[in-house]
Amino acid sequence: MNIRGTLLSIVAVIGVLLGTTAAQAQVPTQTIAADVRTALSGGLTDAGVATSGMALEYAVAPAPGFSDPETMFSPPATQAQAEAFMAKMRENPNRYAPLSLANSDMAMSNGRLFVGNFNGFNAYDLSRGAPRLVMSVVCPGGQGDVSVHGNLLFMSVEENRGRLDCGTSGAAGDVNAERFRGVRIFDISDLNAPRQVAAVQTCRGSHTHTLVPDPADPRSLYVYNQGTSGVRKTGELAICSDGRPDANPETALFSIDIIKVPLDRPQDAAIVNRPRIFADSTGRVAGLWRGGRAGIASQRTAETDQCHDITVYPEIGLAAGACSGNGILLDISDPQNPTRLSDIFDPDMAYWHSATFNNAGDKVVFTDEWGGGLAARCQAADPATWGANMVATIENRTLTGRSFHKLPSAQGATENCVAHNGNLIPVPGRDLMVQAWYQGGISVMDFTDPLKPVEIAYFDRGPIDANKLYVGGSWSAYWFNGRIYSSEIARGLDVLKLVPGDHLSAAEIAAAESIRAVEINPQTQTRFTFADSPDVAEAYLDQLSRSPGFNADLGGQVSAQIDQWRGGAADKPGATALSQALAAASEKTTGADAARLKSLAGLFERIGSAT
Repeated sequence: MNIRGTLLSIVAVIGVLLGTTAAQAQVPTQTIAADVRTALSGGLTDAGVATSGMALEYAVAPAPGFSDPETMFSPPATQAQAEAFMAKMRENPNRYAPLSLANSDMAMSNGRLFVGNFNGFNAYDLSRGAPRLVMSVVCPGGQGDVSVHGNLLFMSVEENRGRLDCGTSGAAGDVNAERFRGVRIFDISDLNAPRQVAAVQTCRGSHTHTLVPDPADPRSLYVYNQGTSGVRKTGELAICSDGRPDANPETALFSIDIIKVPLDRPQDAAIVNRPRIFADSTGRVAGLWRGGRAGIASQRTAETDQCHDITVYPEIGLAAGACSGNGILLDISDPQNPTRLSDIFDPDMAYWHSATFNNAGDKVVFTDEWGGGLAARCQAADPATWGANMVATIENRTLTGRSFHKLPSAQGATENCVAHNGNLIPVPGRDLMVQAWYQGGISVMDFTDPLKPVEIAYFDRGPIDANKLYVGGSWSAYWFNGRIYSSEIARGLDVLKLVPGDHLSAAEIAAAESIRAVEINPQTQTRFTFADSPDVAEAYLDQLSRSPGFNADLGGQVSAQIDQWRGGAADKPGATALSQALAAASEKTTGADAARLKSLAGLFERIGSAT
């Protein structure tokens, strides 16, 4: 038995003792090797660039007041450097705090892109060419992750320097009545005069948050708040207390916050529940992974006393939580009272960071933020299963780890790099995820086969500095209505488009670009559906044509039907006959190709029966 197999056996025993389930993710054949991305020249504004399958359309400089090369963060390498940095931060926390002016997460609403920042947030108009800055709000306090619902913008605030009034003077001391850590709510109905209408204080601040609609009341909205920082003093916020749950059953650890927002009166937003979603069957609060190493070759893994991200998929009533030491699956049919359905652990996952469902809701991609995003974790000597994606499947509402996938390009020692935020690219017949890797750039992963995820496109720049590690790169890379938007920590905002190639056809890209949404919040997934069109039909055909066993004669018939359809006169009798042939072929095929044949058969059946 190999080392990893031994480890998983050990972890399975531990899992029985702790009430958690060991993931059975397979050992990948992937290697992290040098390629054209490995030796790109460095520079803040003039670094070398490498692309495949996508092209940079616009590179937008940081908004005024939201960038300063002098404040870029370089993790201290010595005690003396650490002491000098702390002295500067004490002198001016809003200028010299780590990532004080870093771009963070994004959301989209009504043709506007909202980009969070540790110093506040910015909004861009996307209606004409290059994104155009239309609003800047200075409101320091880190993390700055944003989401949008109608005329309300929600913002996560984590750090002690945050103030209730968005002021820039900081909030000194262990207890400060003017300090704010939690979720801010802004009215953005007038972009020229945004105003804070609520500020919900939480015990551990807000590292990220998730918007959850109330299925029973369209005038209410829930916010799942994920706090990952230290617990506040009771003297500052009365609902807070620290400590292990065996000594303090009311500890603010081992829970999330659920905030209810009356949309007619957002100023009344308040915490309505702090559920113990990590409890075991006996009710023990600390019921999942306790942290540490699972064996001599494993990661040093985090304890499950928090969630970093919770991604909800309301249409299937489920949420996936990336919860430090575990991945979990939640039933959110009652959004105020979520319950845990399944949990997994893997010794190669140092810190479960984020989660993304596929469109069908039967897979989840979990990311591992090994090193916290501050370190160079994509070097050739780094394990391919550390700081990577885990692809898990869902069957009978139970998670099972299947495989790992990591950025396949070896990055340098001055490039912070690890798996980070992404979302789905809506291509029919495939599960595609675009993803940020900090200074590893942006990649697109095909995880249609959960056992064989593979990279099919990328964009990368060289390091900010070839000789010294400064924290930068793509924080989030998201597909929003036909383009990929990348929130670049130090360089601003990038807009990229997909381009046809061996791994992605023009029809597949056109089908993806046809999917439009008014609002997109990455941790609130919605199902996309495709209207019948020649592009969708050709996308399926292109995918089938990549399989060596596909019947060329049948492919020719499909192609002829598509050409006639594009010409404006669909052959209805021919479409019906073709539908039957495709359905018959699907019965002799397995896996993704069988599903594509069935989908294509259904499409032509509808064309043939259309009145």
